[in-house]
Amino acid sequence: MVWVVFLLAGVLLQQQPPVPQPFPRPGTATPSKPATPAPAPAPATPKTPPKQPVATPPVAGADVVPTAAMLGVPIYPGAEYLTSYDAGRGQRFYLFGSAASFPDLVNYYRKQLGKSGDLVFDAPATHEFLVGRFREETMAFPPGVTIKEFKSAISDGYPNPKIGAQPARFPSVIQIVPVEK
Repeated sequence: MVWVVFLLAGVLLQQQPPVPQPFPRPGTATPSKPATPAPAPAPATPKTPPKQPVATPPVAGADVVPTAAMLGVPIYPGAEYLTSYDAGRGQRFYLFGSAASFPDLVNYYRKQLGKSGDLVFDAPATHEFLVGRFREETMAFPPGVTIKEFKSAISDGYPNPKIGAQPARFPSVIQIVPVEK
């Protein structure tokens, strides 16, 4: 009987389990899925020239330099119109660069709008004046004036998009979301 135990132990020692493979190797099929044949190549199609991008129609008022009457709020004297952006829901917002300091701009708009506004960020300093009622169903942004300071220890200001124009950089930028008429 002892010899049967030794014989059985010898047989078990010779049969070592296979080393587990954690991931299938490239080119081998996994045991759980049957191998699928490669898809047939698509029939050749005649070459067509690439489609040209479709020009979007201009937005009314996008290229026009806005006036205070159009915006419903005053524009700081000497501020330079930079550009406007589609804000969504039929709104646009307008950017103006100014050589004036952030405190000067905030004081000007406090006097002109009769509101103290809110300092919404300390760095970079950002001050906001809400000037109209926000209608969620028709507006993306509330009407208002936002002033942002761009000149700091790490920035010389907002770059003037007009090459060679002075100033080369604006210390502050004014963003105006027009009052709905």
